[in-house]
Amino acid sequence: MARRLMRPWVLALAALAALGCGSGGGAGGAAGAGGGQAGAGATAGASATGGASGGNDAAGGTATTGTAGAGGASTSGTAGSTATTGAAGTTDGGATDATVGGDAAGGATFAGDTFLPWAGGSAYYKKWAHGPSSDPSFYPISVWLQSPPNAMKYKAVGINYFVGLYDGPTDDQLTALAAAGIPTICDQSGVWKAHATDATIAGWLQPDEPDDAQDNGHGGYDPCIPPATIVAGYQTMVGNDATRPVMLGLGRGVSDTNWGGRGTCTGMTSMYPMYAKGGDILAYDIYPVNSGLPLEMVPQGVDNLIMWSGGTKPVIADIEASNIDNTTRPSPAQIKSEVWMAIVHGAAGTQYFCHRFTPTFSETDCLDDAPTAAALKSINAQLTSLAPVFNTPPIGNGVTVKSSAAAIPVDVLLKRQGGATYLFATEMRGGATTATFTLARFPATATAEVLGESRTVPVTGGVFSDAFQSYGVHLYKITY
Repeated sequence: MARRLMRPWVLALAALAALGCGSGGGAGGAAGAGGGQAGAGATAGASATGGASGGNDAAGGTATTGTAGAGGASTSGTAGSTATTGAAGTTDGGATDATVGGDAAGGATFAGDTFLPWAGGSAYYKKWAHGPSSDPSFYPISVWLQSPPNAMKYKAVGINYFVGLYDGPTDDQLTALAAAGIPTICDQSGVWKAHATDATIAGWLQPDEPDDAQDNGHGGYDPCIPPATIVAGYQTMVGNDATRPVMLGLGRGVSDTNWGGRGTCTGMTSMYPMYAKGGDILAYDIYPVNSGLPLEMVPQGVDNLIMWSGGTKPVIADIEASNIDNTTRPSPAQIKSEVWMAIVHGAAGTQYFCHRFTPTFSETDCLDDAPTAAALKSINAQLTSLAPVFNTPPIGNGVTVKSSAAAIPVDVLLKRQGGATYLFATEMRGGATTATFTLARFPATATAEVLGESRTVPVTGGVFSDAFQSYGVHLYKITY
């Protein structure tokens, strides 16, 4: 998403605390997904939609995934103090208690499990007759603004949605996508009325990045589009067709809140809760490698957008997969880290930005570069295989994590599915650390298979440790 050519953190800490938010995810120690910035022995909460947070363990303390949802009380901790999240009741979006073997978690919950608020997945999309797939084995992996003749190439690396059709939709574009078996979320323009029942169209797209300053076509920029205008557009789209969701893509200001690209709207984060009312699916873009920013800016945006939408709508992070302006190409490891940091913080889908603009233009730069294409294929295959896990609610009180390096938090997301516990862990800074995970209510012995790494780690009394390096990602399937 992303470029004017293609049409396309932060609220006050007090506001984050009121929502039970914050973690080690934010750049420079800013609040991230779901709990206060934890000091020694601190307890940090989880994000409003279930991206469980390890907290910024400022004195090497222990961070705990919390049980507070929207409305849970929280106090931010500093080094040597305690930060605690409140447990919000279910009437205001808080956590709910699980029953053993509950269907909501794939029949694999433990007695005492607490679910976190969560948006997305099969249950969410069932409300639209012509919307995205509600199959529990489906996880949305999209690419932004690509030409349908390239659909099969993208399908080969695991893409299952096209978002945005340039100057479309047209009959030819929809025919090409149908032949590839790839649905689209596109503008409500072109030939859309003639395809009102076409399964190839799975959603409608708002104007891209309305929160940014808008190119006026005369070498200058107008202010951002008012949120009320976006909400009115949403209402029009729904009035035209209520059988599909509306997707809204926002810009870099979602994460980098003082970014000057918003023009006169720079720093006006109070606009975002209203913008969030303009879509059923929310997305945003920030490209840290290309922009010389820390990778943790990606999950920071997820945290913010979840908070501003009250944790009621799926959030999708747009991930850089190309050398956009001939600066620095994100490495396969960096792409993987961005993808998984977003998911751990609550993202409900993954979208890639694949364009290169200089020195020459290519919309398929992520496919043209062989290492990047191979990385996308590998990452997406793993995401697809884990779809049934993603489509279960997150457990808020299932694990605590302690990082051996005070300045390097490790954030986690825990789910249960099919008789196994899945723990997804991401290192939120560069450098090296060892994370020690303590799983609650766990059998005396268990085994953690590290997915994709051909190794296992023994789990004794619910405790195990593992090493992380340079925004490392480890995905554990724990059986017992």
